[in-house]
Amino acid sequence: MRRIRYKEVRKVQPNYFEYTGIHNTDSVEMQLFVYDDLGYEEYKKVSLDRVRKEIEDPLQVEDVKWLNVHGLHDVKLIQDIGELLNIQNFIVGDILNVSRRTKMDELDDVLFFSIKSILQEEESSVVRVEQISFLLKDNLLVSFQEKKSDFFTHIRERIKTHSGIVRKKKSDYLLYLLLDAVMENFFITIESYENGIEALLIEAKNSYKSVFLENIEKERENLNFLKRSIIPLRDALFNLKTHQNDDGFDSIEKSNYAFFERLYQKSLELLEQIDYDLKSLDSASNVFFSSQSQRMNQIMKTLTIFSVIFMPLTFIVGVYGMNFENMPELKMENGYFVVLGVMFLTVLGMVYYFRKKHWF
Repeated sequence: MRRIRYKEVRKVQPNYFEYTGIHNTDSVEMQLFVYDDLGYEEYKKVSLDRVRKEIEDPLQVEDVKWLNVHGLHDVKLIQDIGELLNIQNFIVGDILNVSRRTKMDELDDVLFFSIKSILQEEESSVVRVEQISFLLKDNLLVSFQEKKSDFFTHIRERIKTHSGIVRKKKSDYLLYLLLDAVMENFFITIESYENGIEALLIEAKNSYKSVFLENIEKERENLNFLKRSIIPLRDALFNLKTHQNDDGFDSIEKSNYAFFERLYQKSLELLEQIDYDLKSLDSASNVFFSSQSQRMNQIMKTLTIFSVIFMPLTFIVGVYGMNFENMPELKMENGYFVVLGVMFLTVLGMVYYFRKKHWF
């Protein structure tokens, strides 16, 4: 049974930069890709000075540059990146404050996008939540991750091997690929939940323990958490979609809006799937309560039949237990065996009648 572990976050004062996440141990590293249709260059553990040099190089103005930052606890470095791109301070604060909801903003010539990603730990039932932020400016895309992960490994391979159209497109298409990679993890997570939900539906017919309801509530809580993470993403993608005919919004090429429309449709599909799974959990609860009610009815019916059978026997015993002297049957030599026979025949007759009526 998977359980989402909620991160404890701290409140941050306005105009004060502080990383509010939990990944403070690993060193902050940056990776830079510079590519076009003809070739690419990859720089691992790159310095900010090197990044500045690549950005300001007049020979690489048209090249797409992807700077991926692993780790956010080096606040000074994040501030320096913000100054390099000339972005406003509150955007830097939103990058560092990972407790904020998913959002999308365009300010001047910079597009800011933050999204909640799902991290499944292979050797644990815990599902963690990580915030990934993106800054898109001209041909530069900067992605901020709280820690190292393999979300974008396949995208790096596509850049290296010139697979698909990624190297023929600009940085806005790269942003689409990164967002799509993050959203795919939602599908994987939901699929893993559905395996547990299917097991609960089977268990609902046979289980009568209260722990079953606890498991249902845990699954419902996890799905609702995913839903709360996806709804603002859907809203942000919808807002992005509405800028398609806005002449003042130039962060994304007109021809690439169709790709972001796909992401919007994926968000709707995710929400529909979650709603379906929530209804499945409701069905499991109903089946469980119906099974419990049926089981209780069976118990009550069994007890009632036994009670009805013993009622005439109790009456007979009560009659011959009154100890009056003038009771002819008390003087009979075989009276005891006769009464036992009558009682036995009474039981057989009642059992036959109940079976004939299909009461059991």
